[in-house]
Amino acid sequence: MKQIPVMSQWLDQLQTKGRYTFTVTQTESATGRSPIAVQAALRRLKKQKRIVSPRRGFFVLVPPEYRTVGSPPASWFIHDLMLFLEQPYYVSFLSAASIHGAAHQQPMVFQVVTNKPTREMHLDKVTIHFSMNSRVKQFPVVLKQTETGTMRVATPETTAFDLVRNPSEAGHLSNVVTVLNELAELINKNALAEIAPLVRIPDVQRLGYLLEVTGHAETASSLLLCLPKKLRPVPLLPGKATNALPDSRWRVVPNVKLEPDS
Repeated sequence: MKQIPVMSQWLDQLQTKGRYTFTVTQTESATGRSPIAVQAALRRLKKQKRIVSPRRGFFVLVPPEYRTVGSPPASWFIHDLMLFLEQPYYVSFLSAASIHGAAHQQPMVFQVVTNKPTREMHLDKVTIHFSMNSRVKQFPVVLKQTETGTMRVATPETTAFDLVRNPSEAGHLSNVVTVLNELAELINKNALAEIAPLVRIPDVQRLGYLLEVTGHAETASSLLLCLPKKLRPVPLLPGKATNALPDSRWRVVPNVKLEPDS
């Protein structure tokens, strides 16, 4: 029964230092308690909703103001979590777009790209969803300040390609168009062209097409130089049949009606 006050004191010390994550190994070392005693104390603290564990062996402090939702925002601990998992990562899709100011489509989950299949994490009302990209280390990111440190966030250019590469992460293609229309003002066309070799040619075609139809032809123009002279027609939305003809510039077949939010 004496372990909890010791643990509580240590957690208070962590929070005083602005730290909100810790591991079992760190706990055992800091408190001098046996593994069995530490595990028992951690179970009690979890029942009290003072801590939460997104992955076995990794814990997050839950300040009183976040105990009703079960966890502080994922941005508080995502960097430490991915270091613990030893996986490269960046925040992307709607989560990154929102961070960059394209907040028309608010994400329901916190969206992260990493290099291996990673199961979704549910912390009461906070959910972290993972997508896989084996080239995650090669895509440009920016470091964004958080309440507890920094996290890696996809650049607007990386975010744009991710959204086109996997439109289901935005719900549907019309949502992608809505986000791209807001994000386009932040996209540097030269930076966009530098990323293009990392992406499948059909997705370069699709992004160029979508930027153009949303009125950002100048931004899209740099992508034309990244494409071969002879382009195969590609459907705007893979897997959907249509009799429509490809456009002459990007060779994209408009097989879905786009209805972006105004």
